[in-house]
Amino acid sequence: MPDQIAGRPELRGDCASCFGLCCVALPFAASADFALDKPAGKPCPNLRGDHRCGIHAELRQKGFTGCTVYDCFGAGQKVSQVTFEGQDWRTGSAEHARRVFEVFPVVRQLHEVLWYLTEALGLPAARPVHADLRAAAEKTERLTRQTPQELAALDVATHRQEVNVLLLRTSELARAGVRGKKKDRRGADLMGARLRGADLRGVSLRGAYLIAADLTGADLRGADLIGADLRDADLTDADLTGAFFLTQPQLAAARGSDGTRLPDSVTRPVHWAARR
Repeated sequence: MPDQIAGRPELRGDCASCFGLCCVALPFAASADFALDKPAGKPCPNLRGDHRCGIHAELRQKGFTGCTVYDCFGAGQKVSQVTFEGQDWRTGSAEHARRVFEVFPVVRQLHEVLWYLTEALGLPAARPVHADLRAAAEKTERLTRQTPQELAALDVATHRQEVNVLLLRTSELARAGVRGKKKDRRGADLMGARLRGADLRGVSLRGAYLIAADLTGADLRGADLIGADLRDADLTDADLTGAFFLTQPQLAAARGSDGTRLPDSVTRPVHWAARR
């Protein structure tokens, strides 16, 4: 499967072109993922004046694991440099800052949709719906380039649902080519499940709860992983070759090794332990 994502660098976060929006616009609560509470619209105390994180190299050690598993899919630089034409929220009016923080989560959702659509267009088996996928991608791209006022009023949930119909069809077509019996485990509660060495080829795990599941050595080739919760899941030596709709945040939230085989659209998290 060709890596369509590689040709869309704008769908990957570029912090150097962003005004630290994820560190300000989004709220978080003191938990295992964050060391403190922060309301939406208030800068994280670790955010420096140059919009860089003051503890970026120590986020996990300092209790900010949640930051290491977040990805804006390139929405940060789009909102900073395109939607608001390079106007920093720090130097504008309070109303300007409020609108920036309001628009950022909307564009982030649209960019995530673009990520999925781009990957779907790289699946040869989905050729019967490629025309519809391209049309949906073009529409989504147009939406990301609307005015701040239009973006703030956008019903992004409805748009996502419309696209999801296409992504479901894409999943069916892609998994149909995987040999063997394929189960539908959409939304399944597999938290802590013992799936070591399991044959999960071509299985739909859309929205499945795989928190802390043992997937050591599991075969996930050709599986649909859109929205699957992989927090603390053990992917050591698992084979995810050809798995689709897998994002970098999902991988970053899981555990793995040098022996974990991954699709070309994602990269091995730096914190994963090396295979012994």
